[in-house]
Amino acid sequence: MDRFKIQGGRKLQGTVRISGAKNAALPAMAAALLTADTVTLQNIPHVRDIITMAKLLAHMRCRVESPDLPPSEFIIQAETVSMREAPYELVKTMRASVLTLGPLVARFGYARVSLPGGCAIGARPIDLHIQALERLGAEIKVEHGYVEARAKRLRGTTLRFPKITVTGTENILTAAVLADGETILENAAMEPEVTDLAELLIKMGAKIEGVGTSTLRVEGVDKLHGATHAIIPDRIETGTFLVAGAITGGELSLTDCEPAHLKAVIEKLRACGVEIKCEGDHKLHVRAAKKLVAADVTTEEYPGFATDMQAQFMALATQAQGVSRVRETIFENRYMHASEMVRMGANIQIDGNEAAVTGPTPLSGAPVTASDLRASAGLVLAGLVADNTTWIDRVYHIDRGYEMIEMKLQDVGANIERISGREE
Repeated sequence: MDRFKIQGGRKLQGTVRISGAKNAALPAMAAALLTADTVTLQNIPHVRDIITMAKLLAHMRCRVESPDLPPSEFIIQAETVSMREAPYELVKTMRASVLTLGPLVARFGYARVSLPGGCAIGARPIDLHIQALERLGAEIKVEHGYVEARAKRLRGTTLRFPKITVTGTENILTAAVLADGETILENAAMEPEVTDLAELLIKMGAKIEGVGTSTLRVEGVDKLHGATHAIIPDRIETGTFLVAGAITGGELSLTDCEPAHLKAVIEKLRACGVEIKCEGDHKLHVRAAKKLVAADVTTEEYPGFATDMQAQFMALATQAQGVSRVRETIFENRYMHASEMVRMGANIQIDGNEAAVTGPTPLSGAPVTASDLRASAGLVLAGLVADNTTWIDRVYHIDRGYEMIEMKLQDVGANIERISGREE
């Protein structure tokens, strides 16, 4: 099992190219099931979840090709989908597998999808997906760890999500585009990844209004066609490298990013004293603060502060003067990185869904374990500023969502390496 070995204390300097967004690429790949024509997706990140989704589509008998290695573009054709099932063996590590449910039942009238796996950061039930599909006319059974959905043709309806759900919005949006009549989705997620999916669907011939708002109006069509689409930049990777520059006392330029998707994160980092400049539409420059100061954060749905940036902010807060209060409102089990940071010397007190981080505290290298994708990133950031050597186990979590993060960090001066097996 791979580990990271980090020798902290180096200021990061240089340029980092931001990869495509994993959380936008996955629903886009699932949306290719909606047509028999070719869908070409560009700016694909080379991460573990993408590889898993490609294997899943190939298992369903889709044609999945890439003109280069590692793949940065996928050509997907779901002309004949003889296997309309997402088996547990393929999807147990990836929650996004549930995104195949909507497209399969919409186009073929049948889907059998394993209940999803992924990170251990909370229950994240798919009840909202199931209830919404039933409102669209699907008959659904949940048994033996699988969701089985049937429908001759889905019917448009008006539904309001009782709580905001990103994957729920994406799943129902991809189902509604082939439904009979109009579907209105209220309290829909407004994340950039949802907008990116809607823009792909429109290129494929879908009729969608209200893109980027909390109310989506979809007029179902009989058939979709192929399209070519470039995936948006990864806003969480962008935010992670903003923190990396700030926490190490360094200076980084981030290219091929989308600053407009990070307004809440940029605003909060500036409140901590970090200097961030937008240089054109797709470039950010971060310079460390002379003195980091504490700030409070509450995670919220977009356009608020992303829960996927909470662990990274907590690492930064350990080096800021004063008490930073972090309130997690999205997932109920997302402070597992805190105890690992405490082992490194951090002063963090957890009370329910709130954490108080007192700083600055010197961190020292220690063996730590990554519990989920974003916790991994938080621990890497802590290791970059810690004295001596930090060993991070279970880095397969970080491989699910960050493209060659250790190589990108090495290129800007970090002393980090991937160690295979248990040898030191």
